[in-house]
Amino acid sequence: MSYRKSFLVEPGQKLRLSQIDPSSKEKHETSETVAAELEAFRQKLTRLQALLYAAHKHSLLIVLQAMDAGGKDGTVNHVFAAFNAQGTTVTGFKQPTPVERDHDFLWRVHPHVPGPGKVAIFNRSHYEDVLITRVHKLIDEATCKARYEQIRCFERGLADNGTCILKFFLHISREEQLARFAERLQDPARNWKISESDYTERELWDDYIAAFQDAMEATSTKHAPWFVIPANHKWARNLAVSRIVVESLEELDMAFPKPTVDLADIARRYHAAVQEQLSHATRS
Repeated sequence: MSYRKSFLVEPGQKLRLSQIDPSSKEKHETSETVAAELEAFRQKLTRLQALLYAAHKHSLLIVLQAMDAGGKDGTVNHVFAAFNAQGTTVTGFKQPTPVERDHDFLWRVHPHVPGPGKVAIFNRSHYEDVLITRVHKLIDEATCKARYEQIRCFERGLADNGTCILKFFLHISREEQLARFAERLQDPARNWKISESDYTERELWDDYIAAFQDAMEATSTKHAPWFVIPANHKWARNLAVSRIVVESLEELDMAFPKPTVDLADIARRYHAAVQEQLSHATRS
């Protein structure tokens, strides 16, 4: 059975986040026991991205969503640092600008989708427009459902053009969120992230959970699946995300393209150049 099945939001099935333990560690106990495995997946990610770039037939879109302090930045830093920065973009979607609000909600997303051979990571995404807007009652139920349909069509179009789409909800507990807020307060390198909304939005926890559940139920499809990743333990989160991405890229069955030059001729010219260099060194 595919490893991904353990975390997959099955299309058409009901999702209850309350039934998924955010502290789950699978079969592992500590970060030390997975260090070697994480390094192996890091190397696989590096190799697979090089293959993706060379083959130039597929692209990869990774969507990261979570409650505040859920670990989106940490996942980018500790998992996707394995990717070559030249072929990777990371985009964060915050409150829409006035210009963006003058267009449909997907307008600002289109310029950031990956082209062939590229990786795009969305740290927050187009899903903000069916999460925050719903929780704060900026859209009604009919508009929300219409947006689900627009998202499904948008992602279907990307998949039809060769984009592998993987969407991750990093699932932390309410208690873990509060503990991470406390860590930020004590860390000068991170307390700049603290905002008033961290605590005001926390009061809407149950509303956000309901919104996440409905959004994932409505938009988890075979071509653009959602995965719920237990994320109280950062190392367990990193391992699960790494393994799912590796497994998904390997299934694309990519191959390096054939050389466009005569390798035998290039080899002869190389050896001739080496001999000339040696001859020149000897005369000197």
